[in-house]
Amino acid sequence: MKYLAFVLFATPVVASQCPPPPDHAEAQDALIAQVQVAPDPATAQDLSNQLWELWADAPDEVAQEILDRGMRKRAGWNLLGALEDFNTLIAYCPDYAEGYNQRAFVSFLNQDYAGALPDLDRTLALSPRHIGALSGKALVFIGLGRDAEAQDMLARALELNPWLPERDLYRPPTVQEPEGDDL
Repeated sequence: MKYLAFVLFATPVVASQCPPPPDHAEAQDALIAQVQVAPDPATAQDLSNQLWELWADAPDEVAQEILDRGMRKRAGWNLLGALEDFNTLIAYCPDYAEGYNQRAFVSFLNQDYAGALPDLDRTLALSPRHIGALSGKALVFIGLGRDAEAQDMLARALELNPWLPERDLYRPPTVQEPEGDDL
């Protein structure tokens, strides 16, 4: 562990050193299928927590330490420190979706909604079924006053997990009667 700390603080991290992110596609798909039919909020929350464990499984020990450190800083409202860690993680592992998602979350907490969008787009490009990024993007759109896009994004997230806490923000589209001659 001392060697790991030395590596993290004494040498620059280089993207070519980062291995590919773990492939959790099968496990993620299975958990999404289960949460879609979960019988109650508690079961759905447990399944959601398992999804977060998959997304937060970094490519290697160095990336995991950077991610965990950034998340601890974010949880303690050291947003600048968290941002620095997530920037480091992205530089080290540019193909790891959670680095972008966590940096977007820091931008969201700083109310930099426009700044969060590119990171959410990159997260979803790397991990299209990342429910947290989908719901996060919906919240960013709400923050930007882009309600139609927020509703579309919430609909996508709720298709994957109908138990999301943000489900109360969703307003289903209203069906308008076609105009025509009344008989």
